[in-house]
Amino acid sequence: MLHSPETAPDKFEQMLGWATKTMLVEAEALKDAAGRLGHGFLKAADLILSHPGKVVVSGLGKSGIIGKKLVATLCSTGTPAVFLHPAEALHGDLGVYSLGDPTILISKSGTTAELLRLVPMLRQFESPLIGIFGNTSSHLARRMDAVLDASVRCEADACNLAPTSSTIVAMALGDALASALMQARNFGPEDFARFHAGGQLGRNLLMKVRDVLHPLDAVACVGVDATVKDVVIGMTQYPFGAACVIRFDGVLEGLITDGDLRRALQEHDDIRSLPVTEIMTASPVAIRPEARLKEALQLMEERELQISVLPVVDAQGLCLGLIRIHDIYQSPHVG
Repeated sequence: MLHSPETAPDKFEQMLGWATKTMLVEAEALKDAAGRLGHGFLKAADLILSHPGKVVVSGLGKSGIIGKKLVATLCSTGTPAVFLHPAEALHGDLGVYSLGDPTILISKSGTTAELLRLVPMLRQFESPLIGIFGNTSSHLARRMDAVLDASVRCEADACNLAPTSSTIVAMALGDALASALMQARNFGPEDFARFHAGGQLGRNLLMKVRDVLHPLDAVACVGVDATVKDVVIGMTQYPFGAACVIRFDGVLEGLITDGDLRRALQEHDDIRSLPVTEIMTASPVAIRPEARLKEALQLMEERELQISVLPVVDAQGLCLGLIRIHDIYQSPHVG
């Protein structure tokens, strides 16, 4: 059981040192692998791009886990893929193949017996073979059509035994391949959103501000000649954390938030009769209704002082309503 840092500072310093060294060794392995990218990588990408069907990925043990992650990444980025367990493959699962489906085999040693037995079977399906191997001189590597070099100088653990650097490099090569294929297919944010429609990422990329905004008749609104008392009454009726200050022609003049009210109370004993123009934020940050939720989220969060509500205006500056950060993260209704 670990002692607290106060009772064993030296031990904790050692642990931090080991952890830091592990990450630095892995980072160096990734840098080395990136420097080796070349003809084999380009050949692998071309074999996949030239085939209209799916990619089959196979590996055993840790390599199998990496393979499953690669399948998930490929599927979500425009390249259909399935995982094939190398042992189950010879007991009926080869039925997943269509003629010409490329196969990616992953192995640190390049001598995995189950993969070696699989290779002759795959040739019957005219499958181009791509290897991600830690040993590019292995028997498996010599039987591939393209090889990605996943070799490492050493593992990152103190005993040079646990799959650490080698798994990181193999996974990164898979990510690099998926990323290159995305670019070659002109796979963009809208395509990505279609494959992630059920999650927050897809929601932010697919939905637009107009889909979730609170319209003007459902939010607190006051004219430029109103008082703070009018604002408080409006924000009590429509508790969205802000009130829009609008000119007679409908153009947004300013925004008053809960924070503005609190700051006004710090400076004045009685704020009820104050003109709204004295406490509002003039020409506030606003967003168009056709903007995607992702853009609204960036406007709110990627700033020195984050905000939680945005007024929505059209091209002429007419105020259409409000959107809150809560509206972006809220789960869509299912009906």
